[in-house]
Amino acid sequence: MVIALFRHGVTEANKRKEYLGWNDSPITAESKAISTTKSYECYFSSDLQRCIDTTKILFPNSNPFLLEDLRELNFGKWEGKTYDNLREDMLYRQWLKDPVNNCPPEGESFDAFTKRVQDGWNKIIHQVLTQSKQSCAVITHGGVIRYLLSKYAPEKKDFWDWQARHSQGFELIFDREALRRVDRCTLLLEVPLTAKEHG
Repeated sequence: MVIALFRHGVTEANKRKEYLGWNDSPITAESKAISTTKSYECYFSSDLQRCIDTTKILFPNSNPFLLEDLRELNFGKWEGKTYDNLREDMLYRQWLKDPVNNCPPEGESFDAFTKRVQDGWNKIIHQVLTQSKQSCAVITHGGVIRYLLSKYAPEKKDFWDWQARHSQGFELIFDREALRRVDRCTLLLEVPLTAKEHG
């Protein structure tokens, strides 16, 4: 059983290094030129437009199930701000030192974020198992992918130790019984994304 994780394409806000959680931003022209040779039996996406657009680019014939649970952390009042905008803010500095026990103002705590993402994962797994699918792809956000890798990758690593780049995806290979038991996957593969060929 294969569950693939893909991060949305680079957005204009990403290029400006802004915090981008529940707000949205258009993906860049360069990101509209990415492709993959992979295909899957079913697709799940965050309901934010940058993920929906990325799904259409990578998997043009897909009809993804949209899940709000797959959204990035809500950065609250820090949405659209950069480090330079916030570096004098005492609450922001506390959050940088300890993001698990501090929360963006009017945003989402790390605990609430991980519980929500876990709920989304559980919905995906239920659907995949009850429909006897052999593969699916999840198009989502960097924080969501880092959480899922920290929980389900074969190598135990902390959330902060994982990288979720825009230029690659991951395939988690599960034994179906392990998936039912909520165990870690048996194999983790990187899936590089490439620029589309023109001509």
